[in-house]
Amino acid sequence: MASVTVDRTALTSQAEARDPQFRRCWVVLADGATHPLGLIRAWTARRRIEIHIVLDIVHVLEEKVWAAARCFHTATDPDAEDWLGTEATRILAGDAPAAVAAIRTEADRTGLSPDQRAAADKACRNLENNAAFVHYGQALDAGWPIASGIVEGAARHLTDRLDITGSRWSVCGAEAVLTLRAVISNGDFPAYWTYHTQRERERRYHPPDEHNGELQP
Repeated sequence: MASVTVDRTALTSQAEARDPQFRRCWVVLADGATHPLGLIRAWTARRRIEIHIVLDIVHVLEEKVWAAARCFHTATDPDAEDWLGTEATRILAGDAPAAVAAIRTEADRTGLSPDQRAAADKACRNLENNAAFVHYGQALDAGWPIASGIVEGAARHLTDRLDITGSRWSVCGAEAVLTLRAVISNGDFPAYWTYHTQRERERRYHPPDEHNGELQP
C-alpha cells in the first residue's frame, strides 16, 4: 500500500485484516524512537496480543556503531571496517552486551576524553536502552526480518516521481500518483485498466433500466 493520507489507524486495521484471530507471529521493525514504540505497545496491550519488536540493524550499525568506530579510527583508516565487522558480528549473534563492553573497554584503554568518546558512549546507551529489541540471533533463527531496507527501497521507488525538481503536488494528486505506481509495480495494471475502462464506460453511458420496458416519450 502507498498513501500520503492514510494514518496509523488504517494501517493497523490492515494488519488486523490479514490476521484477525492474531494467530500468526507478529514482528515489528522499529528505529528506536520512543514515541512510536509507545504507540505500538499501547495498541498491542489493548488487543492483548504478543508481538516481537526488532530494532532495525541498519539503524544500529550505520547510525550508532559506525559513529563509534570514528572515535577510534580516522575516516580513511581501513582498520575501521574491521573494527565495525567485529562488533557487528557480536551484535548479530545476539550478544550486544559483549559489544557494549568491548566499546567501553577500548574507550577507557585509549584514554579518550568525554567529548572524544561521546559517539561511542551514545552507541552503548542505545544498545542498552533497546536491549529487548536487539536479539538478532533469535530473530535470524526464526526467519524474522531485521532490517527495513526492502520497505525503504519500495518507498523510494514509489515516491521518486514526486521528487522531480520544481514539481508541486496537491494531496489528491500525490495520492493518485502513488496509488498508480503501486498498482504498476505490483503487476496489477492490466487488470486495473480493464476495470477502470469498464467503470468509466458505465459512468458515461448509463445502461438502460431493465425494469422499465416501456419506451419513454
